[in-house]
Amino acid sequence: MFLGQYHHTIDEKGRLIIPSKYRDQLGSSFVITRGIENCIYVYPEETFSRLVTQLEALPFTKKDARRFSRFFLSGATAAELDKQGRILLPSSLATYADLKKDCIIVGVGERLEIWDKDAWDDFMSSAADEMSDIAEGLFQEGDYHA
Repeated sequence: MFLGQYHHTIDEKGRLIIPSKYRDQLGSSFVITRGIENCIYVYPEETFSRLVTQLEALPFTKKDARRFSRFFLSGATAAELDKQGRILLPSSLATYADLKKDCIIVGVGERLEIWDKDAWDDFMSSAADEMSDIAEGLFQEGDYHA
């Protein structure tokens, strides 16, 4: 399970260090693709394969299913870590996520998310005020026990 957040920078060749804590979980090759909310999603191959299976099970007659599949899968690419633990970010994904130099890499359960630092800071400041209401709406009374 991916947890936590780390600050790293994109080098002049478009490479980004993946924190050592995440590398073993990712494996030798993994998949990166467009994420929702203008970030990049990074999945271990097995997890990505399960998602593809779920997408393929959606009815192709549904417009939203076709649109989401196109969005999600057309941006996907296989990736590998180099010897220094870096990935080369495809320019199309870096542009989509508006990645400049400073990035935040976030562990979100079964995936990593790569955010531009300013976008992450904006997300966190706007989301912080909403978390109580969001949590209340997601969890029914008695569903969650801390």
